[in-house]
Amino acid sequence: MRLARGLEEHEGERYTDMKCDVTSPDEVARAIQQVLKRLGVPDIVVNNAGVFLMKPVAETEVTEFERQLNVNLRGPFLIIRSLLPHLIRKGSAHIVNIGSIADHVPYAGNAAYAASKYGLRGLHEVIRRELAGTDVRLTLVSPGPTDTDLWESLDAEAGGDVLDRSRMMRPEDVGRAVLFAVSQPLRVNVDLIRLGPTG
Repeated sequence: MRLARGLEEHEGERYTDMKCDVTSPDEVARAIQQVLKRLGVPDIVVNNAGVFLMKPVAETEVTEFERQLNVNLRGPFLIIRSLLPHLIRKGSAHIVNIGSIADHVPYAGNAAYAASKYGLRGLHEVIRRELAGTDVRLTLVSPGPTDTDLWESLDAEAGGDVLDRSRMMRPEDVGRAVLFAVSQPLRVNVDLIRLGPTG
């Protein structure tokens, strides 16, 4: 239902929707080829796929830890790796990686998610250095608590609506930060944006 609504909102625009398991090299390669064939080399790439887990280390299953790393870190790596040669040839492209407050602030009970986001921050910084002298810009956007579906599983596990999501940022707040970064003149690179709710 949510996907259908999204498609209706973009009706008439140059919009392509496709399924892709970002942890699978084969699926990512196929999706990238479809994007290149249908739309050409993108001007902007936003790595936003993510999963979230709140558990102490001793209670975190190996499979849960691996899933956090696979989606939040391996996924962006595979997408960037697949697109990078095309973006460099194109020039004037922009990669935005969505990090988290957890990529620089350690929270107890957040080990698997934090490991994936700290890792993404490290990957981002290395790629930024490797792309020095090219026309491909990189921005890491690290938001604090944002009211998305990721919190619903925590509420469900706790047996009700226990999180005060009314004080969180909204997805569109993060979207505006991304838009700010990618809309700067080509001579400007916004390396990092950290944002969080007021109060």
